[in-house]
Amino acid sequence: MLTTELVDLIKTITRQKCETQYVELKKAAGGTPTRLYDTLSSFSNQDGGGTIIFGIDEKNNYNITGVYDPQDLQVKVTEQANQMEPIVRPLFTVTEIGNKIVVSAEIAECDIYERPCYYRGAGKIRGSFTRVGDADLPMTDYEIYSYEVYRRKIQDEQREVPDGIGSNVQNAQVQLYLSKVRIEKPNLSKLPDNDVLTLCNLFADNKPNLAGLLLFGLYPQSNFPGFDITAVVVPGYEIGNVDDDGARFIDNKRIGGTIPEMLDSAMSFVQRNIKIRTIIDENGRRADKTEYPIKAIREIILNALIHRDYSIHTQSSPIRILFFADRLEVENPGGLYGRLTLNNLGKVGADTRNPSIASALEILIDSENRFSGVPTIRREMEVAGLPEPIFDSSRGVFRVTLFNGNSTANGKSANSVSSIVDFCAVPRTRAELSELLGIDSISYMMEKYVNPLLESGVLKMTIPDKPKSRNQKYLRA
Repeated sequence: MLTTELVDLIKTITRQKCETQYVELKKAAGGTPTRLYDTLSSFSNQDGGGTIIFGIDEKNNYNITGVYDPQDLQVKVTEQANQMEPIVRPLFTVTEIGNKIVVSAEIAECDIYERPCYYRGAGKIRGSFTRVGDADLPMTDYEIYSYEVYRRKIQDEQREVPDGIGSNVQNAQVQLYLSKVRIEKPNLSKLPDNDVLTLCNLFADNKPNLAGLLLFGLYPQSNFPGFDITAVVVPGYEIGNVDDDGARFIDNKRIGGTIPEMLDSAMSFVQRNIKIRTIIDENGRRADKTEYPIKAIREIILNALIHRDYSIHTQSSPIRILFFADRLEVENPGGLYGRLTLNNLGKVGADTRNPSIASALEILIDSENRFSGVPTIRREMEVAGLPEPIFDSSRGVFRVTLFNGNSTANGKSANSVSSIVDFCAVPRTRAELSELLGIDSISYMMEKYVNPLLESGVLKMTIPDKPKSRNQKYLRA
């Protein structure tokens, strides 16, 4: 980066007094830190990489202390970077602030095919790290595996399933699929049934693989009980809230069966629990308006069933559908797959984790496999006049959140930023800001509005050394 950019970044850090997802601070006044491997690994494994800044003392009110020797520091940081696999190549910038020399080391992201980047001295299992907020955390076995499965093109959907009752299939569904696939793919029309199913990667050795079991099995969950859906309606805003009678759930259902059957059952659960308003237009015509657009919910659940991880690492983890008072969350095991990122979600063609299941469902239920699901969800929410959906992928879980009309007052969003800035002429709590905006979910309010204002320096915290303090307030800078 340019020295002017480094100076501006340091000003922001010392004003906000915190590290971030992309910035790590090291004092380095008395020598080069001896353990940089975790940060070198986590930044290399993170889309966008990150920057280590040497010469700021986080524990002493973020004072600029400067480094002991900028030349020697660069040499020793490079020595540590050379012990990574793949080797990390930091880009250094040196600048002077108030007679103190500060050095930054920019760490570029690794190519997806080279991840995880890890410290060779500890090995891949113990030496791989991921960035979570301002912390470098050891990667889980599953996070490491998720990179391996993409690089080695492992198809978990095609693995063998145990013999026995779980591998029995619904012959009527198999024949329905075969009749449709022969129309869609004329080249297969003259082949025997088993050859067609094998070429479509749904059978192997005349019996279904995992994909075939999930599409045609009598009861796939007899062998894989976690490959199902749990759906609950919570009487409040967080898990653990109870109603007046002490009940934790208004409705609660575990949904099993084949993928098409689970989709139908999940949508029945949604239809049973979604709130409906009757609207009368100016001509006296009545129309029902659902709390969330049904088409968007179906796309989310279908995407979860198609794109969830079906490996041994997640076969105890169901898809979850959670209705809260202000939002609907759907989460599935398996973060974003391959080269797909949150920034390009719905904008580019994606790598497909389970291509055989995706292709088969195009034929079985006329699902689209054209990467149109996310744009459809966004469009349906916009047409309904509801807030934009939130997509999140972290630590092996992908989550979609829809907010209903209770989460934000219509018409307030456009003026939210100026409202917050004016309101914070005196210190305000999270609860006060939530009430101002009419947003019941404080986590959503912080992510959508407050955190960006903190990052840009428009707002500041009254207790900057304890960002998550219960007594934290926010003040106009």
